[in-house]
Amino acid sequence: MLVDDQAVVRAGFRVLLEQAADIEVVAEASSGSAAVTTARRLRPDVICMDVRMPGGDGLTATRQILADAAGSAPAGSSAAGSAPAGSSAAGSAPAILVVTTFDLDEYVFGALEAGASGFILKDCEPEDLIDAIRRLAAGYGLVDQTVTRRVIAEFARRRPAASPESAAAQQLTPREAEIVRLLARGLSNNEIADELFIETSTVKSHLGRAMAKIGVRDRLQTVVWAYQNGLVPR
Repeated sequence: MLVDDQAVVRAGFRVLLEQAADIEVVAEASSGSAAVTTARRLRPDVICMDVRMPGGDGLTATRQILADAAGSAPAGSSAAGSAPAGSSAAGSAPAILVVTTFDLDEYVFGALEAGASGFILKDCEPEDLIDAIRRLAAGYGLVDQTVTRRVIAEFARRRPAASPESAAAQQLTPREAEIVRLLARGLSNNEIADELFIETSTVKSHLGRAMAKIGVRDRLQTVVWAYQNGLVPR
């Protein structure tokens, strides 16, 4: 789903994305409030979300869409079944990609803290937008390659020093916590493996279990969680 208050931007994105055989644009919305209503009805897999819009900004919409998804799956029920073709399963949260003109804008950080899976700049190359959508649909969070470490540094700056006190943090094994800390410092899986003298596949396994325990869907939200919960010292 494409969410932007400018019709020409939505039209341009639609033309671009529909050239990719594995991507279908199922809806458009021109405001945050319209995005929330449409997301409830269609449950798209990925939402390209503008952040500054009249009639409801992307930050508020991101929070509401993810809250709706978190509350829509009955306890003990399967997520598969009644979702429309090409949409995310009932009760599963869509991946929200913030598409913005503003490099490291305050709204972007707010959206990431609200649960967005990544952001990319509007002046990116067309193939980068397509790749971003594919990555989010596959469960990988991302930010624009040129600002990844700057985003992590900003989260470190914004968070006061703290000790991990959440119940979720205490569920992590020492190795899982160590890997999450290294991820939050900007290391890739290969770099973490080299740092800890273990296989990359072992890093992936530990990270997958850690993400399941803390209830996040991708690497970027794992980084956000680590700083929000004081797992990473300043």
